[in-house]
Amino acid sequence: MLTILIIDEDIAMRELLEEWLVADGYRVIHPAGKFLRDVVVDLVIVDVPSLRTRGAGTVRKAQNANPLAQVIGISTQLSQSLGHYSPAAHSIGVRRLLAKPCGRDELL
Repeated sequence: MLTILIIDEDIAMRELLEEWLVADGYRVIHPAGKFLRDVVVDLVIVDVPSLRTRGAGTVRKAQNANPLAQVIGISTQLSQSLGHYSPAAHSIGVRRLLAKPCGRDELL
């Protein structure tokens, strides 16, 4: 079972992503209350605006503990100003950006 870390300050969006991922057989964790160096993380999904607050540090901790973990960024600004590239997201190894909200099929 793959473990996915979701970093998103929007509780409703985080819960929706978690619901979709758990239903498809993934284990989902959140940064609060977790010691990331003690948890194997295969994928990090991060809300790009969260990178300005705690997101970047949390992603880096997860990647340091799990160097092979992939990173997907999601953003409400994607279709407007970010396009498919964000310097902040790219600097922490974001491999793909998805528009927020995204559909279940697109996420999976």
